[in-house]
Amino acid sequence: MEQPLPKLEQDFLQFVRKTLHLNEALNLMLWDMKTGAPKRGLELRAEAFGTLSAEAHAMSTSVQMKSYIDRLSEQAAFENLSNITKKTLDEVKWKYEQNKKIPVHEYKEYMVLQANAGSIWETARERSDFAMFRPCLEKLVEFNRRFADYWGYDGNRYDAHLDLHEPGMTVETLDGVFAKVKEHIVTLVKRVTEANDQPRTSFLFHYFPKDKQRELSLYLLKTMGYDFDSGRLDETVHPFAISINHNDVRVTTAYYEHDFRKSVFSTIHEGGHALYEQNIAKELIGTPLCAVASGGIDESQSLFWEKIIGQHKGFWKCHYPALKEWNRDQFEGVELEDFYRAIHFVEPSSIRLRSDELTYQLHIIIRYEIEKALFNKEIEVKDLPGIWNEKMSAYLGITSPDDAQGVLQDMHWSLGLFGYFPSYALGYVYAAQFRNTLMQDLPDFNAFVESGNLAPIKAWLTDKIHQYGKRKKPNEFLQDVTGEGLNPDYLLRYFEQKYTEIYRL
Repeated sequence: MEQPLPKLEQDFLQFVRKTLHLNEALNLMLWDMKTGAPKRGLELRAEAFGTLSAEAHAMSTSVQMKSYIDRLSEQAAFENLSNITKKTLDEVKWKYEQNKKIPVHEYKEYMVLQANAGSIWETARERSDFAMFRPCLEKLVEFNRRFADYWGYDGNRYDAHLDLHEPGMTVETLDGVFAKVKEHIVTLVKRVTEANDQPRTSFLFHYFPKDKQRELSLYLLKTMGYDFDSGRLDETVHPFAISINHNDVRVTTAYYEHDFRKSVFSTIHEGGHALYEQNIAKELIGTPLCAVASGGIDESQSLFWEKIIGQHKGFWKCHYPALKEWNRDQFEGVELEDFYRAIHFVEPSSIRLRSDELTYQLHIIIRYEIEKALFNKEIEVKDLPGIWNEKMSAYLGITSPDDAQGVLQDMHWSLGLFGYFPSYALGYVYAAQFRNTLMQDLPDFNAFVESGNLAPIKAWLTDKIHQYGKRKKPNEFLQDVTGEGLNPDYLLRYFEQKYTEIYRL
């Protein structure tokens, strides 16, 4: 029979759980703000969001929390804690030290700003007017520069924000990895776009009704193993997944009636995020360990499902007949091989979410370089539209036609998510490394995908990654699963092999 935990440990875990309840309320408010809350109510909602955020911040830095940390950190007490409580204590202590460095009044002001920023960004994007969003973004950047200084850093101010989303990651490491990725991809994109045998793509842009796209999205999530008793699908401007609690992990997508791919692959991508959080071990519920390990590990799961599974030829060999049933006229006379090649058409786009998987990496590197320069005061917010177009021209050979399709296209900065963009590129590097090991462990991987039996793949990911939640750091996952550290070579080989075949190079 399992022994009850000592009272001090019980009280600590209960106090931590209360802070998580506040975060649950905040996430529910955030989901509502992004999926259809009335615009006139957003200002008051932002005020409430700021109040609750300040309360959560105050609890995490309270005298009571400090007392629990001090008492449980004493050697005699610490040695008797369960492993989960030890990890929880480490996580809470790290958060306490981070939050304590930020004055409470600044934190509340920042959270109100952040809650309002989303609505301002949406309006500015609709009007393609960077000047409308600029004052808000300037404040967000200044707050985050200041926070980095409060937290401290060894090498580069931007390291402080990288570490929030990807513990242990530094500018020095990313500069080396991204330089290698950029060089390889720029060369491969040139070979592909100059290839004589280009895919036919016109059929991709026929009318596909929104209601049919929703049915298709629900079908794909079910195919992946998404638990609808613990989640739901909603529509939003910018797709995202959000965990309200362990048994309520929601997915959103956007529908474009003349390019169904955006909905299909966004749904699979966000479904990958959701599968991760739905399959964290139940024993971690009520602790901060019941969360994703990092932005990069989280993105590795969404990109694994979107790219490695969702764009696998075998996946569409299985599901293409079903797709054709949802919109028969669009795919009349289009063979599977033509469809497969079309969804891998490589063409530089000004929009990240519309980009192919090759040029996508260049979009992320552009944002990384801009954020790094912003935080080191090498550029200012007012300079962003011009710098954006300079980099788009240099790396992708195009410029953005307006602010909406350029510097305003992503919601991340309105959420204060500086340092997160590199996670998308890192996530693909991780995913390719995990794929290499998975295919050794599951030699029938391709057959599983082609047959529609994705359960063994989902089970492998749960066993190796999902169940651990935040109990491991990114590099621990890489070492434990693949036996080595960060290595972009697997991704570059994957791209080389795949596109050599598709473009018949």
